[in-house]
Amino acid sequence: MTQETGGFAALDLNPNIVAAVLATGYEEPSAIQQQSIPIILAGHDMIGQAQTGTGKTAAFALPILNKIDVSKREPQALILAPTRELALQVATAFETYAKQMPGVNVVAVYGGAPMGPQLRAIRNGAQIVVATPGRLCDHLRRDEKVLSTVQYLVLDEADEMLKLGFMDDLEVIFDAIPASRQTVLFSATLPSSIRSIAERHLREPKHVKIQSKTQTVTAIEQAHLMVHADQKIPAVLRLLEVEEFDALIAFVRTKQATLDLAAALEAKGYKAAALNGDIAQNQRERVIDSLKDGRLDIVVATDVAARGLDVPRITHVFNVDMPYDPESYVHRIGRTGRAGRDGRALLLVTPRERRMLQVIERVTGQKVAEARLPNAQAVLDARIKKLTSSLAPLVAEAEATHGDLFDRLTSDLGCSARALAAALLRKATNGQALDLAAVEGEQPLVPSFAPRGERTERGERGERPERGDRERRAPMPLAEGRVRCRTALGARDGIAAKNLLGAILNEGGLARDAIGRIQVRDSFSLVELPEDGLEKLLSKLKDTRVAGKQLKLRRYRED
Repeated sequence: MTQETGGFAALDLNPNIVAAVLATGYEEPSAIQQQSIPIILAGHDMIGQAQTGTGKTAAFALPILNKIDVSKREPQALILAPTRELALQVATAFETYAKQMPGVNVVAVYGGAPMGPQLRAIRNGAQIVVATPGRLCDHLRRDEKVLSTVQYLVLDEADEMLKLGFMDDLEVIFDAIPASRQTVLFSATLPSSIRSIAERHLREPKHVKIQSKTQTVTAIEQAHLMVHADQKIPAVLRLLEVEEFDALIAFVRTKQATLDLAAALEAKGYKAAALNGDIAQNQRERVIDSLKDGRLDIVVATDVAARGLDVPRITHVFNVDMPYDPESYVHRIGRTGRAGRDGRALLLVTPRERRMLQVIERVTGQKVAEARLPNAQAVLDARIKKLTSSLAPLVAEAEATHGDLFDRLTSDLGCSARALAAALLRKATNGQALDLAAVEGEQPLVPSFAPRGERTERGERGERPERGDRERRAPMPLAEGRVRCRTALGARDGIAAKNLLGAILNEGGLARDAIGRIQVRDSFSLVELPEDGLEKLLSKLKDTRVAGKQLKLRRYRED
């Protein structure tokens, strides 16, 4: 057993859980995990004061999974989160840690999605329910007994729940679950409202308080780029075209991702190799030695596989997959900027990961600036610059060593010197596009932040227009009997047309054919609704939340 495994095994967790945790990249328990897990395993109620990003999700997820009775197909653990994004993140974490526990089922319950499948998943025996308070209360109004078997309750980011006005919803939920439950409360701050909840609903709770001290190295230039998950490999390939690096380490989450990205890089001619937990120690040492002496320029690695990796010539770190917490982010980017050198760290962020980006900025105390993928002109300029650099050392002696051959070839081929030079360049560059039109014709990478294939204002599947065009474009003509309403929620909030449709159908009580076009744009969305009874409908929707934010639909005046 490795030292890292021993760290989690010492907490008396199920070995299958420990194995799953190590596979995610955790090397040893964080401070909040070390203190909280034994308390929760022992059955005590607990109040944990800790910032997001200190590892608190695992601090409650691991001991709860340890307690779950897989043979019982009924809700056993309820985790409440203030927003849709956090609920999805927590549910994903539970699924990740339970990968080696067959029979564990997790359901995420949040507004903006159809209620029927959520309620069916709970009734069908999901042992772990991760929910936002508002949507969970909607389900309790349909079935007040649906949570009667819950034994463990976690309030994650309790202070944020109260800021969002969920106090009344929380009281409804407390009354709907057994009083004999074990309750754990996590909050960054402990205002009087939180202390009041603890006094009423927790039994002799143990207290744990953690202060995050994560800092990043100021010599490292940091930037992030917004991409979809399926754009990551093309994005990396395009970035490598323009980034001037000596050596680079690219971090991903899974072993398979190391192999996929390394293969894509090798296919493009880069000297790259994968580094993951399946690689033997002697092979790992060969990879690192090759990176040190220049036989390799890029290593694609998981967090665990890269531990202890110290190569001074690393100038860049690409966070191709988002790290699980800010501490991991700091450890990753610390691989560059060594020995007083400057370093550059790029982070690829998908729409669902915006929140973790904010957490990283808050915990590290440093802004991660937004960057854009290079356009065709930048790629062309970089390619020509690299070609020029490769030819420059050869020019001085080329005529003396190959001049006679050049003359013979032009004679034998019956072509001009310019034609022969162009043919040789084409051969030397392996057909790489070296004019603007050809580069523009390559696979485009235009970030768009509604799910791929979703029909929004584009009407058809495909790329979004540039933001300026999209924001200025006139709305589509209205059908008779409908009016257009506007909400300030848009694609940058992680909103898709299906989210708005689900929220309006569920909360407004409309039939599907009563709702017309839904146009999702970057900073707002437009929805076509029936003119008859509009004010009553808007009143019904006034408290509706989508992705944790108020919908606030208003009639859109077109001037």
